[in-house]
Parts: sequence; structure tokens; C-alpha cells
Amino acid sequence: MTAREVLPHLIATALLACLPFLGISNTALNFLIVVLITALAAQGWNILGGFGGQYSFGHAAFFGTGAYTTAILQVQFGWGAWPGFLLGVFAGTLTGFVIGFLSFRANLRGSYFALVTLAFAEVCRIVANAIGITGGAAGLLLGLRPGFTHLQFTDRRIFFLLATALVGIALVVSRWIESSRFGAQLIAVRENEEAAKAVGVNALHVKLGAIMISAAMTAAAGCLYVQNFLYIDANVAYGTWISIEALLAPIVGGVGTAFGPLAGALCLGALGELTKLFADGVPGIDLVLFGIALILIIALAPQGLIGLVRRLWARRARRAPFLKEA
Repeated sequence: MTAREVLPHLIATALLACLPFLGISNTALNFLIVVLITALAAQGWNILGGFGGQYSFGHAAFFGTGAYTTAILQVQFGWGAWPGFLLGVFAGTLTGFVIGFLSFRANLRGSYFALVTLAFAEVCRIVANAIGITGGAAGLLLGLRPGFTHLQFTDRRIFFLLATALVGIALVVSRWIESSRFGAQLIAVRENEEAAKAVGVNALHVKLGAIMISAAMTAAAGCLYVQNFLYIDANVAYGTWISIEALLAPIVGGVGTAFGPLAGALCLGALGELTKLFADGVPGIDLVLFGIALILIIALAPQGLIGLVRRLWARRARRAPFLKEA
């Protein structure tokens, strides 16, 4: 991967980092932080589902494990936020390895793999809701302790920059996968696993690598969520909401593209706020409007927003010579 290949991703990260300093309100800043957390989880899903073709319905298992690990270490054992964050990412990665090893060794693919991941996430939710160390149904509330050590900042812009940095790292990793030998092997397994094995690709190792990278990114999103809201319970940590959002954002933005999850998360976040605005307080109508808008987006841009932009750009490039002649 050359510097030229990664330059657009660094520029996009830098532009994101500038947003809090343009005089936006705290409400808008909080909205953008949530969007970045969703984008990070979606980027994780995209590694496994977009590049690897292994669609997961249970990325909440990684998100929740990362979130609970960092929360438990801080609340129950008095650890600092930074070690808790790193161990949360490690725990999520380990969870990805366990789920991947059990699933891929059994040669589960397609809907079978999707259902297994969903089942794992649901088991995690039930266990977390029942045991004491997680706070049971009441969940865990982190103490308010502003300071760099505790990853709590009186200036919300600093936390935004941290989230932006993690999304930027995820973008660079995605670009590396697109251009690396590992990425080529992953795509080969996605397209035809038997053919990939025939030319010497170790499909098990490749898929395990993908699910571990995917789980690490999603677990990091879970850790960010806890540090942002200072609270976690089983229904939030392992709820289907994060699995759905992590899946929808790449689909809307562009599956298998580096910028797709970020574009999709921004679009879905803005769409959600707009539907609430137009719903005018009528219960449930915002979800109906959201669903209609989502159907229209997928119908008009089946390859996602990034695919739509690329198609329009290619059409413009084809028309350019004729415009010059005219």
C-alpha cells in the first residue's frame, strides 16, 4: 500500500477532525460522535461481510464484549480507562476468534453462519443480564471522573477527535485489505471458496483473520460507546440494534468499499434525525418514514452511495469527450 493510495483516507479523516472547530453546537457534536461509533462498528462488519462475504447478524457479540470488558474493569476492579479500552478490544477479538473457529471449522456459510452469530449474541445478552459482575439487569454505571486517564473530557471535541482517529485507522486498515495479498485471498474465498482452496489459499486462516480484525473494530466501537455514555446494560451492549446498524450502514454506503460504512453511517444518522423531525411527535411514524426512505435508497442505489457516485462519475467521464467536441 503506497502513500498515494492511503492519502484520500487521511484527508477524509483530517476533514472530519476539523468539524468540531467550525462552531457546531453540542447537539450536533454528540450526534457526530454517535455516527462515528456506528461507522466504526460498520467498518468492522464490512471487513467480514463486505470483503469476506460472511454476513453476520450478531456483531453485537463483539460490541458488547468490548463494552462490558472495559466497564467491568473500571467499575468492579478500579482499572484505568486506557488499559480497560485495550483489554476490551482484545476480549472482542478473542470472541471473534472463538466464534469464527467454531463456525468455520464446521464449514458454516451463508444463512447458517448468520444465524450462528445471531445466536451467540443472544446467548451473551442472556448471560450478561443474569450474572452479578455485569450488574445484571441494572447494568453498570461508570463514575463521572473527568480527565485524560479516565477518557472523560470536559471538552467534548477531544472525545470526538479520539473517535475520529479510530475511524481513520479503520479506513486505512480497510484500504490495506483492498490492496493486500490477504485482501485478494479474502475476496477469492468470498467469490468461490473451493476454487480458492484449489490454488493454495488457506480459507480457514483467511476467514479467521477477517473475523478477528472485524471483531477488534466492533469491540473498539463498544468501548467508545461506554466511555461516551458512561453506562451499559445487556440490552444495549448485546441488543440487535447495533447488529442491524453495523449491517445497514455498509449496505447503504457501499458493501466492500473502504468509505462505504462511513458514508452509510452518516446517511442513516441524518435520515433518522430527519424522520423524527417530520414525524411531529406521532409515535412510530418516524420508523415508517425511515423504512420508506431506506427502501428508496437501496432501490435507487443497489451498490450503495459509493457505487452511485462511481457510476455517475464514470458516466460523466464517458460524456466528457463528446462535450469537448461539441
